[in-house]
Amino acid sequence: MKAAVLYEANKPLVIEDVGVQKPGPREVLIRTVCAGLCHSDLHYMEGLFPHPLPAVLGHESAGIVEQVGSDVTYVKKGDHVVTCLSVFCGTCEQCTSGRPAICTNTDVKLLPGVSNRMTWNKTGKIHQFLNLSSFAEQMLVHENAIVKIREDMPLDRAALIGCAVVTGTGAIFNTAKVAPGETVVVIGCGGIGMSAINGAAIAGAGRIIAVDTNAARLQLATKLGATDLVDTRNGDPVKQVQELTKGQVHHVIEAVGSKITAEQSFQMLGPGGVATIVGMIPFGTKIELHGIDFLRGEKKMQGSSMGSNRFRVDMPRLIEHYMKGRLHLDDWISARITLPEINDGFANMKKGSGLRSVIMFDA
Repeated sequence: MKAAVLYEANKPLVIEDVGVQKPGPREVLIRTVCAGLCHSDLHYMEGLFPHPLPAVLGHESAGIVEQVGSDVTYVKKGDHVVTCLSVFCGTCEQCTSGRPAICTNTDVKLLPGVSNRMTWNKTGKIHQFLNLSSFAEQMLVHENAIVKIREDMPLDRAALIGCAVVTGTGAIFNTAKVAPGETVVVIGCGGIGMSAINGAAIAGAGRIIAVDTNAARLQLATKLGATDLVDTRNGDPVKQVQELTKGQVHHVIEAVGSKITAEQSFQMLGPGGVATIVGMIPFGTKIELHGIDFLRGEKKMQGSSMGSNRFRVDMPRLIEHYMKGRLHLDDWISARITLPEINDGFANMKKGSGLRSVIMFDA
């Protein structure tokens, strides 16, 4: 099969011929139909997060089951599925207490460098990325890394639900638990930020403030539910938000992944407010906050891993929101590309061009 391989950080991906093992117990072989280009992949490509190399990246995807291994009971050949890097075991303390997104069972959620699902005729091992490796024509995954979906859901839009959408909406519904009428600020109008804005609208937030530097994305944010726009090129975003809200901000969703925006998210909060960090802050970066603010006003800061998802419940519900016209995924895809065009897609991402590029493997 053809796959995009990362050999070295800050180098282009290389299209190579890669092999894949036959499904073992509880494993599923999927024909990849669509894969979204996510900023998280770019973080690894730029060396901001460590991972064994060479590796096949990609984690936001949808496809069709081709073959199942022994003991697989959840899916069968021909089923349409969406993948999720939040593979879960279902038996550890986190899973059984209702938090499968942070499953701790490394027998199922394999650590980087452990998997032996792909092969090639070159020296050394080729590594699977986040138990998925979506930038390939096929994926071999644990059955608890996928969710079965209705067949009339377009797979290019379903792929987006596999990461950006479940992460952003999950931060609203699951982590922050936004209540109707509350004021929500979303910092960063990329894929995750846009889904948080759309999710806040579905949740009934009274005011949704989008913060970004990209005028085109800010305008799209209004279509997805934003009631107010803050362009950081016009001055300090904390002051702009405070002026708009008179200091009454219930939730801030940080979807950029930087020290500055994480600190700003906390500074924007009103009394009793909660900042939820969704963006991937570079490995080793520390955040500085004024300690007294935790006491004065009882402000809180929390993390959100993939939207604290229970993806086999959340993703089908998100698909229903899409099918009923509440989740506006048709506005997200700015380019449909082929696998050999993947480096151009990431170049456009770095320039801030468009919102989401999706690889169409059947094109």
